[in-house]
Amino acid sequence: MAQKIQGTEDLFGGYMRAWQHMQDVARELFGAYGFDMIETPAIEQVDTFVHGIGESTDVVRKEMFRVVSGALMENLLAAGSERGLKAKQRMAMRPEGTAGVVRSVVENNLVPQGAAPAKLWYAEAMFRGERPQKGRLRQFHQVGVEWLGAPDPAADAECIIMLMEFYKRLGFDPARLRLSINSMGDAACRPAYRQMVRDFILAHADEMCEDCLERAEINPLRSFDCKNDHCREVMAAAPLAKDNLCDDCRTHYEQVKRYLDAAGVAYVEDPTLVRGLDYYTRTVFEVEALDAGVGAIGGGGRYDGLVELEGGKPTPGIGFAVGFERIALALAAQGGSLETPEEGCVYVACASPEQRGAVFEATLALRQAGIRSEADYQGRSLKSQFKQADKCHARLCVVLGEEELARGFATLRDMESHEQVQVPLPELAPQVASRIA
Repeated sequence: MAQKIQGTEDLFGGYMRAWQHMQDVARELFGAYGFDMIETPAIEQVDTFVHGIGESTDVVRKEMFRVVSGALMENLLAAGSERGLKAKQRMAMRPEGTAGVVRSVVENNLVPQGAAPAKLWYAEAMFRGERPQKGRLRQFHQVGVEWLGAPDPAADAECIIMLMEFYKRLGFDPARLRLSINSMGDAACRPAYRQMVRDFILAHADEMCEDCLERAEINPLRSFDCKNDHCREVMAAAPLAKDNLCDDCRTHYEQVKRYLDAAGVAYVEDPTLVRGLDYYTRTVFEVEALDAGVGAIGGGGRYDGLVELEGGKPTPGIGFAVGFERIALALAAQGGSLETPEEGCVYVACASPEQRGAVFEATLALRQAGIRSEADYQGRSLKSQFKQADKCHARLCVVLGEEELARGFATLRDMESHEQVQVPLPELAPQVASRIA
């Protein structure tokens, strides 16, 4: 029997309605902030992700699914590496959303010189070759936003405010969320700070894991995010970004905090917060659901140099991403749920097979009027049709019998009160619509 791949899930029923509900909330809230939806390909050139995410990250080094067409597989296996492949032949499944959106912004020139910023949001599946566990899947789903072309610290604050409002509308109690923020500096002050962290790691080389020693040469700041507990203990004494910001970065960070204070958004400053991807600059933030046991449920930050890395002109950017699966787990742990009730319908029943044609016409008329309708397609008895109507969560049942049809009427049955009325067939759709309303 065919089975799904470990670390993937089928979305259907209540779980699918939960994912759709999350998108509906995003569409309404993000739209109010001026964001339009975008969808990028699930496969991109490998370089799209390497440029932005960074070669030192676990995402690129260990987790990114590579894609090779059948036509190239034989040559790739024979060569033993992908060195002979052209850039456009080296493909990967999307491990996160930002790099692909930025690639699209650059390729489609969505932020031409002097134009208004591009404000985009997405709801897509992501793919990572992780060891499946609670809250970590090989195919998972994210809702995210990307704001390209806005250097103002107000954009940072608005993204964070919008994110916290998103959680609230999904059903979280804000008092049971922890928002952490930090500034990672920029191209003016971060190189010197990176060198300080590198020197610190090398000075404690005998205490650090092999990954952190490698990070020291590629991106030392990633060691703050090491999963090794002892490395984290050592890094607790490392130099902090907040103590080494240039004047511009410090001013930017302080203004972001003032905007958050003015909006009444509670936050905790975490000077070790670096997030997991290399492209972040200045403001970074992360949200955790307290006592949920699933880790971070979302986060993001500013990435003012990413557009250049993807081949575009200098363009500031900021964004965030929220994972659907972790949100669902965290809400459940706190006694909530993303699931919405199954949509009710109108069930059209017939007293005998002779009325089957009339049922067909009635359901067609109801559906053309925008009314969700169901009927029997398996030759059930009238009693069994009423049972099926209950399973379909029908609010009304339209009963078509020989006598009613002879007089041009249908019987409307309220499935909760069992009250019945007769309505003329030409008035069936408007009568049903008014009763449902």
